[in-house]
Amino acid sequence: MIYVYLLESLEHAGERYVGMTGDMKARLTDHNAGKSPHTSKFRPWRLVTYLAFSDETKAAAFERYLKHGSGHAFANRHLW
Repeated sequence: MIYVYLLESLEHAGERYVGMTGDMKARLTDHNAGKSPHTSKFRPWRLVTYLAFSDETKAAAFERYLKHGSGHAFANRHLW
């Protein structure tokens, strides 16, 4: 399974992150350990939502959608 996930910073209000991984538990641990340059300064993170996909291409397309344009509005209405 491939997971598209949404994180929210526990200490920095309004900081959010959307990503994709094959190992959700390990990826969240990496984010909270500061191993990702995009998220290290806003840790710790909490997992808000994740969606599982059996097709990596569809997961990648959904992640891109959430990161741009109308995907932001969709995520704000339905996922955060």
